[in-house]
Amino acid sequence: MRLIPSRLVGRASLGAAALLLSGALPVLPSEGGASLGACLALQTVADEPTQRPTCCFKNPAYVGVCTVQPAEKESCGSILAYLNDPQSQGKDYCGNTTIRGGWMQVDCPKTPATAKTPVASRH
Repeated sequence: MRLIPSRLVGRASLGAAALLLSGALPVLPSEGGASLGACLALQTVADEPTQRPTCCFKNPAYVGVCTVQPAEKESCGSILAYLNDPQSQGKDYCGNTTIRGGWMQVDCPKTPATAKTPVASRH
């Protein structure tokens, strides 16, 4: 029988622990421990996308505050850049407004904003 040096066993255990923590190896339930269903439920909660913060914008030619919920790959900065770009088109931000330029990001109101309409359209 061949013995494995203890320093190699320690490294193998550390490697297996790292793989378990990274999710590369499945966690199997042990007697008296959490069930596999509980592990899967925790994984499902962790995999759900987080709600992105709402972005709010104002423009002198727009009545009220425009609120936008950014999509997965959007940010408040990218939405603001879109609203201020005279060549941008195709998104339905701020009630599908055609107002381009003069937008500023502002703090969002505490209460849900109602639908707003533009005062004038700049083309």
